[in-house]
Amino acid sequence: MSRKSIFITGASGCIGHYFTDRLIHTTNHDLYLLVRNPAKLQFNVQARPGITILTGDLEQIEQYADLLQTIEMAILAATAWGDPKTTRTTNVEKTLALLNLLNPATCQRVLYFSTASILGRDNQPLAAAGTLGTDYIRTKYVCYQRLAETAIADRIVTLFPTLVLGGGPDKPYSHLSAGIAEVVRWLDLIRFFQADASFHYIHAQDIAQVVTYLIDPPTDFTPPPTVVLGNEAITVNQAIAETCRYRQRRIYFRIPLTLWLANVFITVFRVQMADWDRFCLQYRHFTYQDPVNPATFGLTPYCDTFTKVLAVSGIPTAG
Repeated sequence: MSRKSIFITGASGCIGHYFTDRLIHTTNHDLYLLVRNPAKLQFNVQARPGITILTGDLEQIEQYADLLQTIEMAILAATAWGDPKTTRTTNVEKTLALLNLLNPATCQRVLYFSTASILGRDNQPLAAAGTLGTDYIRTKYVCYQRLAETAIADRIVTLFPTLVLGGGPDKPYSHLSAGIAEVVRWLDLIRFFQADASFHYIHAQDIAQVVTYLIDPPTDFTPPPTVVLGNEAITVNQAIAETCRYRQRRIYFRIPLTLWLANVFITVFRVQMADWDRFCLQYRHFTYQDPVNPATFGLTPYCDTFTKVLAVSGIPTAG
């Protein structure tokens, strides 16, 4: 494979750790990592030549204008949430500014990370994400809609991760993986309910495999403009059943958790729900068409069953 210059944002996050570490150890590309705090990087940045750390963030992206003119590929995984102003600036304005600083005559491909939360079941933008979503979801929705304004729009591959797993001694945990153990603690209660809902999931290590493939695809493969990252959909009831088998718990009966009953629980326990939370409660089936994972490209997935999810998350088989 030819050696390429790759500009990377978000390397210090969960997904970023996995794909950057993989690119370091499986390619010879020149990697330029824009990170706010290099101390957060848990992989070896001196593992080989060709790894350059750029201390800073998207707020000052213009200072790298000359470098960006020479970049052949970019992977944009940096994101922000919390403060509305910072979220808007990072997720929309400065992300678009970075894209516009890339040279159309030099840049071959950009992998831009969005979120599957902004898509409907037809893989098209979900209007509710733009009106009811959290600041993070709304800004991701807006940025995706505006990618067409950039000069390199035809070279952008937008990646839409579904629920992301990942984390360990040398990788930061995703929000999902950080909370699995707490959910399993409630299994003795949860197993007696059933819910009409479904979802996709994918491990960050499998995302890293897909990213590497899209950076160096076979010559006869043209990456599509949008890629939903996930394993096949699984229902909530299937996930509970698999967890019970894994944890050696029997299910004697199951009570349907209807929307009416859910609202009773919300009222009784005074659960605070934002507009997006209520929308999700009613939408329930966050599923998408043609999800992509390593198996899509003939590669071996790291985590493609819910039992493996529990195993790699460190959940014991009994207890």
